[in-house]
Amino acid sequence: MEPSVIDLRHFQHGNLPGGFRQVLIDVHADAYADQMDDPFHQRFPWFVDHWTVMEGFSCVVAYDADEPVGFAYGAPLASGREWWRSTDYEPNGGRTATYAVSEVMVRPRWRKQGIADRLHEALLKERTEDLAVLLVDVTHPKVQALYESWGYARVGDQRPFADSPLYAVMVKHLRKQDAVPVGDTSADHC
Repeated sequence: MEPSVIDLRHFQHGNLPGGFRQVLIDVHADAYADQMDDPFHQRFPWFVDHWTVMEGFSCVVAYDADEPVGFAYGAPLASGREWWRSTDYEPNGGRTATYAVSEVMVRPRWRKQGIADRLHEALLKERTEDLAVLLVDVTHPKVQALYESWGYARVGDQRPFADSPLYAVMVKHLRKQDAVPVGDTSADHC
């Protein structure tokens, strides 16, 4: 099967089209179809509502023709509320403007085509923050390895909600001079 031509469409807080919320919910329901009995996954609409109203929210949705096949979204975190603060991690130079990558998700039929990488790259391309941070379920080492291949380093763990999985906190420097050396995941080089 030949890979599809994927169209990436950008959306921002204050400029979201009608039906946008439902697109994200439908992609999530397909991506996690085998886990939708989990109350944490059932709360995904709440997370969509929480993130889409945040100042600075941005999202990239991948389409195959008119079919939404995946998305990546996030928003800048308020100073002092960055996810990495729950760890011993200290960023270089004291700069801490942080963009939180909340979701990178691709529906099963379109996986293993590089779409997640393209979504992530497009989401961060124009960011002006110093750092990007995301959380990865610690029981998914392949996903963590994927993020490490994208330049993230694991700096600690956290459980943001009582019923959520334990997550690895992963940080990526968005400025070249602050980049973590490839293959180095130790916090003292970040």
